[in-house]
Amino acid sequence: MYGKSIRMERIVDRRTGNSVIVPMDHGVSIGPVEGLIDLKRTVDDIANGGATAVLMHKGMIPYGHRTSGRDMGLILHLSASTDIGVTSREKTLVATVAEALKLGADAVSVHINVGAETESAMLYDLGMIAEECAEWGMPLIAMAYPRGPSIKNSYDPELVAHAARVATEIGADIVKCSYTGDIDSFRNVVKGALAPVVIAGGPKMSSDLDILNMVHDSMQAGGKGVSIGRNIFQHRNVERMTRAISSIVLCGATVEEAYQIIGE
Repeated sequence: MYGKSIRMERIVDRRTGNSVIVPMDHGVSIGPVEGLIDLKRTVDDIANGGATAVLMHKGMIPYGHRTSGRDMGLILHLSASTDIGVTSREKTLVATVAEALKLGADAVSVHINVGAETESAMLYDLGMIAEECAEWGMPLIAMAYPRGPSIKNSYDPELVAHAARVATEIGADIVKCSYTGDIDSFRNVVKGALAPVVIAGGPKMSSDLDILNMVHDSMQAGGKGVSIGRNIFQHRNVERMTRAISSIVLCGATVEEAYQIIGE
């Protein structure tokens, strides 16, 4: 479908087919944390650092997206939960594909937790959103994680691979999942998913080198980019960190070359 292809080109680098996505939906789950207060400044720094897209909830678009600086794609996040709630693993739909079209979004995203108590409801929602996306030519990113009462290790390579495959099976155009810790195991995740895979950034890390090594190794395993939030928007220099990660994902830079971009 031409509409979907055109929109995909707005969130994916045309030359490499890779993506540097910065999710900024954390205000719902954990509140107004550092990096999400002056949203316009943060988004501008991310754009100028070379990211291909930002991801946010519908209410934040007037406060941050496309105000100045380099243009980039917009992904509307459709599902949410708060860490305050007793069912934080249950993601509920809070926006629609129609709203995304009205707001000028280039793609939508849905979060599912495979293994959660309400897994069936989240799978149903993802399926319905996938149908709407196919109807309207809207790219769909699925954030898929193994999380639930029976999950002892959410980074277990087999469980991550299963969650990633579920996302593709139900209709995701891009799958976001956790990095499994090493190139060989993550290569199996990528192969099993079939759809392009981007890695999540996870909790805020203390070392820039740890982040850059993770990004580099995921690309070596066949990943197609990143969807990193806190490790970018809470960095001491948002623009430089975005540029460093973009240099690896979009230009094939080494970790050492990327680290020099960050500087002090």
